[in-house]
Amino acid sequence: MDKELIIRSSSENVDFALLKDGKLIELQKDEDSNDFSVGDVFIAKIRKAVPGLNAAFVNVGYEKDAFLHYHDLGPKLPSLLKFTKRVSTGKLKDFSLKDFPFEKDIEKDGKIADVLKSNQSLLVQIVKEPISTKGPRISSELSIAGRYIVLVPFSSRISISQKIEDREEKDRLKRLVKSITPPGFGIIVRTVAQGRKVAELDKDLQNLLSRWTAMCKKLHKAHHPSKVLGEMNKASSILRDIFNDTFTSIHVDDEELYIQIKDYVQEIAPKKESIVKLYQSKVPIFEKFGIERQIKTSFGKTVSMAKGAYLVVEHTEALHVIDVNSGNRSNKANNQEDTALEVNLIAATEMARQLRLRDMGGIIVVDFIDMTNAENRQKLFNHLRDEMKDDRAKHKILPPSKFGLIQITRQRVRPEMNIKTREENPNGLNGSEVEAPIGLVQKVTHDLEQLLKKDYKKLTLNTHPFIAAFLTKGFPSIRSKWFFEHKKWVKVLPRDAYTYLEYHFFDKDGNQIK
Repeated sequence: MDKELIIRSSSENVDFALLKDGKLIELQKDEDSNDFSVGDVFIAKIRKAVPGLNAAFVNVGYEKDAFLHYHDLGPKLPSLLKFTKRVSTGKLKDFSLKDFPFEKDIEKDGKIADVLKSNQSLLVQIVKEPISTKGPRISSELSIAGRYIVLVPFSSRISISQKIEDREEKDRLKRLVKSITPPGFGIIVRTVAQGRKVAELDKDLQNLLSRWTAMCKKLHKAHHPSKVLGEMNKASSILRDIFNDTFTSIHVDDEELYIQIKDYVQEIAPKKESIVKLYQSKVPIFEKFGIERQIKTSFGKTVSMAKGAYLVVEHTEALHVIDVNSGNRSNKANNQEDTALEVNLIAATEMARQLRLRDMGGIIVVDFIDMTNAENRQKLFNHLRDEMKDDRAKHKILPPSKFGLIQITRQRVRPEMNIKTREENPNGLNGSEVEAPIGLVQKVTHDLEQLLKKDYKKLTLNTHPFIAAFLTKGFPSIRSKWFFEHKKWVKVLPRDAYTYLEYHFFDKDGNQIK
């Protein structure tokens, strides 16, 4: 399995594309304008407590107040408030917490008005970025993420990632981390810490403690509200969270960013430093690796899959709905049940990719093709769970219902990735839009493959002049690729009278093929 990270830099933002065996599975943007990223810590002011919601609205500098629920305060809130006040006024210069007296924990199901007051200063962390009309969601239970561990101030708890299943490894990591953890701090051990030595864990811990100290130093003169601890730059944070031994290459088209990433990889995985490469070709990097093509064909309402099947993705205010269709594929299976299972398994794989690619969150309902066999429904459920194992967002999958529906909840902490895949209609019809040429070409290619299976000896394709040129120009052209793959030459004729999306195949006698 090849895993590649392709990084495209421009003056306004940086785009990250994660490829698995050449297929796009994750796409992220780092925009300069985003001042409220997940993980950022702010010194903020309580605007007002709302007893009816058992929550408070907090001014973090965004146009809409951030939302802080009582259950996101954390049990150590009184200790955090006391620490923040003493550090902000300059009375406390030691930020290590080893001699800091902790206050009594707040009640688990208490009332917001009993613990917070208007105009109070508080350290908060972004846990959900502003989405649509809502301000950011925040927590006052702080944590600072590193490569192998997460540092939790005002805690004494040591937790191990649930994805580490080996009991002996869990005990070993707990023992090692306990020996290096300073008083006043808790630690969460991440999955990538498996097999790591104490020196690597301690180096990560010292780096996190340095970030904590740097943040505390800012508090004395900080304006309210202001950011006092920013997440690492996106390149480093993505590598921190997803980088592992399966990565085969990282391509970057910006020299400054290339140096930063090379340094970071050298720090976290010295043996893998050589996989970071500076891309210097004149062909745009996303075009070279086929990413632009995949974006155009993956983000529309209809998503094509293997064997003629396709997904229809619909968005509503409350949830996402995905419909699985078998299309006009030829049925080679023995019966309808086998066909349904085959299409559903293909759809489950593509759907898991789509959720990561678009970063869809909230409630997702998937309408799979009905299957009467309970064993097949279980097989589909297990396959979907396996496909979603690599998804870093927290999610829960319910077994198929009697109607063939599978319900999924997926954590949403950022706005959904939404890329426009339709283009202005060149026929100029009232500002209307049409499918991008690359999407249309994919449909033409699919139809051609279906016709060639039926053993047509000679085929002619009539299409709009724009599309005809797109298919035949350049070397190798798309038509040439068809020839190399199927050993059949397709004649392409431009037709001025055709609309942009119109195309028809004709047989050797000039009869239109329906």
